Amino acid sequence: MQFLNDVWVNWFEGEENGYNVSSFHEWRKDDFIEVIDQMPVIKLETKALLYIENELLDLPEKLLEEVYKKAYVRNNAKRIQIEYCFIATDGEIVIAVNTLGYKIPIRKSRLIPRQEKAVIELAKNMKTKRYPLTYHEQKEYHILSPSPASMVGLTRKERQLKQLLFMALDHLKSTGNVAEVRYWLTEWKPAQYIQYQLMDFDEAWTYLYQEIEKGWTKKHYALCEKLIKGHSFFEKLWELEEGTQVN
Repeated sequence: MQFLNDVWVNWFEGEENGYNVSSFHEWRKDDFIEVIDQMPVIKLETKALLYIENELLDLPEKLLEEVYKKAYVRNNAKRIQIEYCFIATDGEIVIAVNTLGYKIPIRKSRLIPRQEKAVIELAKNMKTKRYPLTYHEQKEYHILSPSPASMVGLTRKERQLKQLLFMALDHLKSTGNVAEVRYWLTEWKPAQYIQYQLMDFDEAWTYLYQEIEKGWTKKHYALCEKLIKGHSFFEKLWELEEGTQVN
């Protein structure tokens, strides 16, 4: 088994979509960067690698057995074993995982460029491991777990704000208030005001969702800022995101 030493990781916890596990260039000054003394490297088929990257489902028992306590973190002069912590690659994509002792990839991280390159070099001389996995024919996405197509081309901050906008829109759906959703449609695209008055709640909400689903613009930003007003939880998330700094 191959190993990588002194691995810099920036854990993203509980993320089922790989687009939320940010690459090094999107790491922030207030992120907690951990250095793992040693991590095993495994080479997988691309399908298996994407399963780990984009799911929060059980990992194969055989994989867990192979990496069991082969990772170490250093605490002063003492090396402490980590139960299930490893780097997975298909020779192109690289992702680090820590299950926190469970069977699912709870923590995920990208690597710094130099170490990512080192893993890809190691993979050239490694055999691809094949494990039995139950794959989804097609992963189901929804408003609180948006499809990658909804996030393509967006920065980390834009992705976070867009997910906040989706959360606010999901809350709007729970109210069933047709007048309110027509109001927000008018905020989004005022020229079609008359058309909105003829829509029932489901039609109006679906139309608004479809309008904002793709991309991220100044209009998205403005709608999000207005839509969260008066909702303390959403406002707190907005403040946290607006106050972040990239390295």
